[in-house]
Amino acid sequence: MSKIFETIKQKLAEAEADVSKFYGGNNAAGGRVRKAMQELKNLATELRKDVLEVKNSRKTSK
Repeated sequence: MSKIFETIKQKLAEAEADVSKFYGGNNAAGGRVRKAMQELKNLATELRKDVLEVKNSRKTSK
């Protein structure tokens, strides 16, 4: 599996506690959640580009 995907899974697991804390009333955790979601968005964009590159390289190598 892709290293980027593994990083996404790790970041999501790390953010889970802060999401619970935020909805439990801890507003400071909300900032950490927002930061984590921005990082995940950037990683998702990276993963999309990587998948497209690999897919396109498979087409040309056949």
